[in-house]
Amino acid sequence: MDGPRAARTLWHLLEPVHAVSYFAPEAAEEFVAAGLKGFWMGYFAGRAAPMGAVGAAVVDATFFNFAPARVARAVPDAWSLATPGRVLDARSAGATRALARILGPDGLGDGPSRAGALVRTAVDGLTVAGRPLGAANAALPWPDEPLAGLWHAATVVREHRGDGHVAALVAAGLDGRQALVSMAATGVVPRPLLQQARGWDDAAWESAVDALVQRGWLHPDGTPTPDGTAARADIEDRTDRLAAEPWERLGAVAVDELRTLLVPLARAVAAAGVVPVPNPIGLPAPD
Repeated sequence: MDGPRAARTLWHLLEPVHAVSYFAPEAAEEFVAAGLKGFWMGYFAGRAAPMGAVGAAVVDATFFNFAPARVARAVPDAWSLATPGRVLDARSAGATRALARILGPDGLGDGPSRAGALVRTAVDGLTVAGRPLGAANAALPWPDEPLAGLWHAATVVREHRGDGHVAALVAAGLDGRQALVSMAATGVVPRPLLQQARGWDDAAWESAVDALVQRGWLHPDGTPTPDGTAARADIEDRTDRLAAEPWERLGAVAVDELRTLLVPLARAVAAAGVVPVPNPIGLPAPD
């Protein structure tokens, strides 16, 4: 498959591995043990820690679509409770423990180790200009433990892709709320789930709906117009194109091997019920 198609396919398979750090109980336990308080503090500090002890403004900008008040309740207070280095250790430990439980005693053999090695090859020397979260994660030391390495590999690719997705949304003239509203309009993720997960009240959500109605992307009832549907599809296509570099560098034969290795991993995460579907990420259940 070509680079953009590989980017979409491998996102579907690597994102479940990364997402255990949000949904698995082991992740929450490790963040609490590090001194953090509550789910959202663990979430924001865990994702932001590769960038250092950044403030709310940086998290607002890089995470893109969260209500500022939700961010401000977590950072910078998190850094008074745990250093970024301690948070990085916690997120790796939580994800590794979760994957070990999910994959069971045999750990699917050498599949996770080989998959992590292939992704490491794909991201070695990856272009990260203009991609703050991708760059920050790519600069971290690569873990020696195979499951920790696999999770780190999935995270580097995930944040690199996410930075590109934000760039595509900004290029399309959307702010964070409008990005969420346009996503909900596609039916991929229900409005109540997205609105609650990202912390926006009804007034803020409806304001974004009104803006997209004026732009011609939505009907007044919130359903997409043909122009809105086409624009949203273009954003997703552009995201895939911007995420293609590691897979084009890896090559078709290795990409196919990686896909084969990741299918049972993604299915194991799904079977464990760790990552709910639907979810705010828009990740579907693996085929």
